[in-house]
Amino acid sequence: MASDFETQARAANDKINARTGRPLLRAIGVGLLLGGSLLVSLLIIKELYMVFAGALVGFVAYELATALRSSGRDVPRIPTVVAAVAVVPATFYWLDDGHWWVTLGGIAVVALWRVVELARPSARASAKNALLDVGAGAFIMIYAAFMAGFTVLLTAQDGGQWWTLAFLIVVVAVDTGAYASGLAFGKHLMAPTISPKKTWEGFAGSVAAALIAGILLAIFMLHQPWWVGVVLALAMVLTATSGDLAESLIKRDLGIKDISSFLPGHGGFLDRLDSALLSGAVAYALFLIFTHTSA
Repeated sequence: MASDFETQARAANDKINARTGRPLLRAIGVGLLLGGSLLVSLLIIKELYMVFAGALVGFVAYELATALRSSGRDVPRIPTVVAAVAVVPATFYWLDDGHWWVTLGGIAVVALWRVVELARPSARASAKNALLDVGAGAFIMIYAAFMAGFTVLLTAQDGGQWWTLAFLIVVVAVDTGAYASGLAFGKHLMAPTISPKKTWEGFAGSVAAALIAGILLAIFMLHQPWWVGVVLALAMVLTATSGDLAESLIKRDLGIKDISSFLPGHGGFLDRLDSALLSGAVAYALFLIFTHTSA
């Protein structure tokens, strides 16, 4: 009897995995762990969020550097990861100055490191390839560190942690709504050459889920008018979808399915955070607009 139950449960799980294209239960477990860690770090001590964000940025920088190296770009991983992580505490404590100057300093460090490597007698690289390597390092600093820095900037503001939590919940609603409605009703492809699984039905589901989440969060968490939730929701739909498509374009250009395999059922950290990078910058802008207006 127990054996039959196990067989049926395994068969049902295999069907779910086949339809979703990933081990769903493991993916849910990893998602809950990341979400719980984020919630604790945001609501208990802001400095914990800084540590959490620094770790995520470090993983994303490492994933990108490794993926770019596999495509032929000689990106120095250690200085790139260290420089990217340094942006987080600098932004948290020194705000805009730390955000900009440490990002620019990190780009300079990565470029200088590559130049020093090329000075070795055994080094063989053309000037064009060297410039492409430096450009790849600068891309990681801007895409992974600088963009993530806007979420750190937002969290560091007085009451900013609530806006951070709100926009992240809306982004999750966007992803979940798109995934569920696309899985159930998806027929018309949205961008087949970039992301073959993304559909217009999924996009419609993401809009509906985001609007519900945005309005509720604006009223009950942010204490803002309902229409602020509509603005937040629609902005997050655009930025989250654009971020997801941008990462799909990067992976397609590199010829890979997932950026890494760090997270079971999800791929890599960037595969989970792609929607939030651009969204954080827009959420920070909305925070400044609406809190200054209401003040």
